[in-house]
Amino acid sequence: MENVRESDKAMLNNYKFTTTVLRILVYFMLFALLIVTIVPIWLLIVNATRSTTEIQQGLSIMPSTHLIENYNILLGKGLNLPRGFANSTFLAVSSTVVTVYFSMLTAYGIVVYDFKGKSSFSNFIVVLVMIPMQLSIIGFYQYMSKLGLTDNYASLILPLIANAGSVFFGKQYLESMIIQDLIDAARIDGASEMAIFHQVMMPLAVPGAVTMGIFAFITSWNNFFNAFILISSIEKYTLPMLVQTLRGDVYRTEFGAIYLGLAATIVPIILLYIFFSRYVVSGIAIGAVKE
Repeated sequence: MENVRESDKAMLNNYKFTTTVLRILVYFMLFALLIVTIVPIWLLIVNATRSTTEIQQGLSIMPSTHLIENYNILLGKGLNLPRGFANSTFLAVSSTVVTVYFSMLTAYGIVVYDFKGKSSFSNFIVVLVMIPMQLSIIGFYQYMSKLGLTDNYASLILPLIANAGSVFFGKQYLESMIIQDLIDAARIDGASEMAIFHQVMMPLAVPGAVTMGIFAFITSWNNFFNAFILISSIEKYTLPMLVQTLRGDVYRTEFGAIYLGLAATIVPIILLYIFFSRYVVSGIAIGAVKE
């Protein structure tokens, strides 16, 4: 018996040692990934506060005192950051609302209802997700032109009603958490189908909807390709579109101003994730459990 107990203790000690080593390795990898992710962002923000001369002298991890100077350079060259920020905010918020609502509504219909061609329709959505927007941009531009929506934010917002990627995400999420008994009970109580979606399903799907909204907001905020093709009036330029104008000869030596313009595009995204990251975690956790 004593030999057996000693053998069990040895196995237990080996298990603890192996677990500790693996845990240390995991934490080390996570810390390394954190450094790789944080350092470039921090250097970008720091350089936004430095002058061109300081930037040319080398890297620094401490902020400087030239933030206002760099901002005045941008304003002096006609770069209206507040207007670009307002345009990006309006476009991102509108796109997020349209994407989340209609994608969840479509996903709800696919998951809850049985209809002919349901499987083919779901597979078609997967195929659409795999097709990059760049392949269809010429036809898309011609279509928007015929509708008279070029140089109009509607050309960037309305097509998101049929966002295949968000529909696919919503479908996968609802399949993991939908409760058919609640839907049947609501129908017995006389609730309409739209009322069931708004009052029963959406409150339950808040983590998934918020997660989808964060991705939709970031995608719209960073959207440069479509906006650059469809929007031509400079007063309608979004923040990323204004930043690309910094490539001109006038700004070539004003590195501090360039870094400030770049930093202005990422700060709202960082703040958004800080405030709503808990919904992303809970959404992934709920979506990973399927009865």
